[in-house]
Amino acid sequence: MKKISALSAGLGLLLATAPLYAQNWPARTVRIIVPYAAGGNTDYTARTVAAKVSEMWGQQVVVDNRPGGGTNIGSELAATAVPDGYTLFMGGASNAINMTLYAKPPYNTARDFAPVVWCVQGAALLAAHPSLPAKNAKELIALAKARPGQLNYGHAGLGSSNHMAGELLNFMAGIKIVHVPYKGNAPSITDAISGNVEMVFSGVPALVPHVKSGRLRAIAISSLERFPAVPEVPTFNESGVKGYEASNWFGLMAPIKVSKDIINKVNTDVNKALAMKDVREKFDRDGLITKGGSTEDFGRFIRAETEKYANVIKKAGIKPL
Repeated sequence: MKKISALSAGLGLLLATAPLYAQNWPARTVRIIVPYAAGGNTDYTARTVAAKVSEMWGQQVVVDNRPGGGTNIGSELAATAVPDGYTLFMGGASNAINMTLYAKPPYNTARDFAPVVWCVQGAALLAAHPSLPAKNAKELIALAKARPGQLNYGHAGLGSSNHMAGELLNFMAGIKIVHVPYKGNAPSITDAISGNVEMVFSGVPALVPHVKSGRLRAIAISSLERFPAVPEVPTFNESGVKGYEASNWFGLMAPIKVSKDIINKVNTDVNKALAMKDVREKFDRDGLITKGGSTEDFGRFIRAETEKYANVIKKAGIKPL
């Protein structure tokens, strides 16, 4: 009986101190793992959010870039991190895609991650080197049909939303453009500018400066309707590929066993950051739609995306890696 009483007392003390622990969190540096190289859209979103919550918490929030493995390296590192709240993860569409793209992914998004807050949503822009003899989507599709398997596009890595945007285009337009994976958006864009790849699929923020400078030519955007940041760029949908839509999105997740109190605190504070005028204007200006919302809303969205890309991969005939 004494042992049972002691155990009960210890459990009661643990439960009583859990909320207090969350209130005192963070007491040291928090890191946000990004499964891409620095300079891409995921990194951009993470650093914007990190700067704001760092001010709120009075603690440094650092971005830890862990690219490679089709985002599996950074994702697995985050999924297996100590669940004390000091490691968060800026996940995205690849974490929905990889559940079907890989035969044996090293983590399971639904099982290993707790959704925290949906941060932003964007669209993929297809841009080409000026030497490519196609100025719009219709001309590109005609060229690709005349040269099956001879054109290529770079993207942020296997399983990225930009990779899937290209595969979906292949399937829906009846063409074959070869994908070239990179360890992040930045190197894929650099190679497109230099002409090492003919095209690149990437998020709007990273490509707009290069399109405006003339170093790359915008072909089309993956949203169903024209995107506010680049209203002059037509959609694939209006260019003859009816119903084509491929979005990219980024949101904070945490190892599944992180305290619910900490998750709620992060959700509340990141929502406050996303509601700030300067943050919304920054994302709007750079082609990202600010989201926010509850952990439950984000969880439902992730599940829907996982199902959506499972269908895309199967319909496109992509064999699991």
